Amino acid sequence: MSARMAEDRPKPQNVSEAVRDAVQRTLETTMGSTRGRAQEAVDEIIRGAEARAGAVADRVRSAEAGAEAVRDRALRALEDVRPASAEDLRAVHRDLRAILRRLDGIERRLAAAEPADASPAKKRAAGARAPRSSKARASAPRSGGGSGSAGST
Repeated sequence: MSARMAEDRPKPQNVSEAVRDAVQRTLETTMGSTRGRAQEAVDEIIRGAEARAGAVADRVRSAEAGAEAVRDRALRALEDVRPASAEDLRAVHRDLRAILRRLDGIERRLAAAEPADASPAKKRAAGARAPRSSKARASAPRSGGGSGSAGST
């Protein structure tokens, strides 16, 4: 310490008071700088925590977007392989009945348009036959290497 500082301070009455003054000055000096360093350390910890929290939030958003994409792909895949519902089967049956009615009409028009003097051999070669009803057609066994089940694909 400089001589001038020593002159500015009041002179202690005894040694114990001098020691007490020295400790108090040291504590005050140390406390001020320690408080500042402690505040800086706390601020640094907070900045680091905020940066890590931002990174975690970004990862969570990315994971959510990825999960949503996976969910959408899974739903599309399930849509393609789901079994037919009763409503789906009713719609197919309606379409099939409409097709059979059209086919019966076409066969009737072809039979009516065929000349009356056509030979039986020509009729057999052309595959002419009497039109069947839609019910008879739907219940008749199918020929031609099918699997026996109209719904198997």
